[in-house]
Amino acid sequence: QVQLVESGGGLVQPGGSLRLSCAASESMSSIYAMGWYRQAPGKQRQWVASIFGASTTSYVDSVKGRFTISRDNAKNTLYLQMNSLKPEDTAVYYCNVPRGATMFWGQGTQVTVSS
Repeated sequence: QVQLVESGGGLVQPGGSLRLSCAASESMSSIYAMGWYRQAPGKQRQWVASIFGASTTSYVDSVKGRFTISRDNAKNTLYLQMNSLKPEDTAVYYCNVPRGATMFWGQGTQVTVSS
């Protein structure tokens, strides 16, 4: 089973940027789809973005034009570049690998957007 470790979260002011990373324990060349989700306090986990293959991407409407998902298979790392951050982006962010009926998750990284 694949293990995922997120990093890069932190406290940022509104309008700021962060880049999240997710390191995978196996070669990402064998992983077709990967994604990012987030969970705010008291709310359900929400899908944020996915990448399929090398560069096909999809985003939830609320982050389109602000967030960019990408992958570097040579480094076995998934990224989420987050720009123009808003307080409503505050959440724990998780990376995800769907494999058949199983969803693999990392432990999450906290992103807090506040002045």
